[in-house]
Amino acid sequence: MNIDYYAKTLWSYSRLNEKIEKAEVILGFGSHDINVAKRCAQLFLDGYGDKIIFTGGFGRVTKNLWNMAECDKFAQIAINMGVPKGKIILENKASNTGENISKTKELLENMNFHPSSFIIVDKPYKERRTYATLKKQWPEIDFVITSPMYSYEEYCEFYSKSEISKNEFISIMVGDLQRIDLYSKNGFQIEQNIPDNVWDAYNKLVDLKFDTHLCK
Repeated sequence: MNIDYYAKTLWSYSRLNEKIEKAEVILGFGSHDINVAKRCAQLFLDGYGDKIIFTGGFGRVTKNLWNMAECDKFAQIAINMGVPKGKIILENKASNTGENISKTKELLENMNFHPSSFIIVDKPYKERRTYATLKKQWPEIDFVITSPMYSYEEYCEFYSKSEISKNEFISIMVGDLQRIDLYSKNGFQIEQNIPDNVWDAYNKLVDLKFDTHLCK
């Protein structure tokens, strides 16, 4: 049983590989993955956006890892990379993907700030789920989605030295695939075609007990 083969199938399905273009705002979705913060900061430093918004309080993983909100952790990383503090906007209440969107919308409305274009940054293995959620819950915005530019193998190496394990990383991917299917049926996302080989990989991983992040 090749666990990496099944996991890489989910990884490849989730990545959209969209071409990025300059936008008004870079919006980083919070999580345990500090590479997202680094990607946002580098995009800003390379001139792809004029401001960064980090959204995230404590999610199902970070509530057990950190003593600061995801957005604060990400901002700290970006500032250390050279992003001016005044160019960063923080949303610190969201605890899941839907709230990342709804609470960012609310924050921008309260600021009377209405960006015309976004670069969305999330984990590589969550691009498709975030795309499908945005298309349903924030359809009026113009956006492209990207993620840290690392391979599956590089992420496995990252998690071998991280606060969470490689097995949990794979379990998170399994949970995200389930949510792509489930949340489209519940009306939270637009529908995404899930090929048979992706479902097969998902089921194999569930059978192998990579199921700790599944919705009950």
